[in-house]
Amino acid sequence: MNDMTPITTTLKDWETDQEVRWCPGCGDYAILKAVQRTLPQLGANPKNTVFISGIGCSSRFPYYMESYGFHTIHGRAPAVATGVKLANPDLDIWLVTGDGDGLSIGGNHLMHVLRRNVNMQIMLFNNEIYGLTKGQASPTSRIGTRAPSTPLGSVDRPANPCAFALGVGARFVARGFDVSKNLPDVLIAAHAHQGAAFIEIFQNCVVYNKDVFEDFAQPKGAEDRQLWLQHGEPMLFGSEKSGGIKGLRLDPETFSLQVVEVPGGDWQAAGVLVHNARNRTLAHMLVELPFGPFPMPLGVIYDDPAPTYEAAVLDEKRRATEGRDTSFARLLAKGQTWTVGGTAQDPIGTRPPLQGGNPATQKIPSPGA
Repeated sequence: MNDMTPITTTLKDWETDQEVRWCPGCGDYAILKAVQRTLPQLGANPKNTVFISGIGCSSRFPYYMESYGFHTIHGRAPAVATGVKLANPDLDIWLVTGDGDGLSIGGNHLMHVLRRNVNMQIMLFNNEIYGLTKGQASPTSRIGTRAPSTPLGSVDRPANPCAFALGVGARFVARGFDVSKNLPDVLIAAHAHQGAAFIEIFQNCVVYNKDVFEDFAQPKGAEDRQLWLQHGEPMLFGSEKSGGIKGLRLDPETFSLQVVEVPGGDWQAAGVLVHNARNRTLAHMLVELPFGPFPMPLGVIYDDPAPTYEAAVLDEKRRATEGRDTSFARLLAKGQTWTVGGTAQDPIGTRPPLQGGNPATQKIPSPGA
């Protein structure tokens, strides 16, 4: 987030005249609308906002936002976004990437923007497939995924985007999914964070990986399969109608999380943990929970701000130049200089006249002369 003067806009102010070109039913449509609904709530200014993307279905995003934008090259959006932020730290930058663009060819660049803590929001659309190139297995595809590149089923262990982000030093990690009514709240929290804010957004690819997240994303029974985290609140899920309220507690013997029943809603008696978004160890445990035995942790998982990269760079520049002449022209003019004024007859040129000399005969000596 940047300090900015809020302005009044509407969703329409963030829409462009470009035809939105994703497959009918693609989850990207819902994410686009969520972002366009969120920006007016933030008081964001289109003239101060930049969307930067790499390559993939998600990376068409800048075309559809009425703001500044860059559609860059495969995997390199974090590098471009870092340069934009250093060139103008006052800009509000949103980086858009996908599981292939961000975790395969762009994994090294994503790592560095996170560990440096460059102040921007990073949305990684995870559909567990390469959609733009027609359905190959991606770094997040599950074991057994059948695709053109893995016709017998993928044997690769999938990457965990949130675990990756925490592992390289991200200071803000969150999760949401495309059609969730809570996604704008996650985006608002990410924007409020000072530093690199990483949001994994589960996104339904209706053509090549349809309904892969339906086991937890479908509305019916969602309260039993989704754990929406809120800092300072007990980690509860379920309902009395669906078989009872449950929660997560810490098993002191195995130092691992476990699901417990919460009779009568007395979560304290059941030993249910209160979510602490500043607890990095807890964040690691949450993002590694296997879905099925556990609900899917969603919302803000980790939020612990630290000094930003661009602030450190600007401070270093200030200290390096403090009390010094920063004129580049005067720096070039220091020491022995002369003006080169060669001609066809005299291509080397002459030095300014020495004391008592004739400029017409004072050639620049050759090296070693």
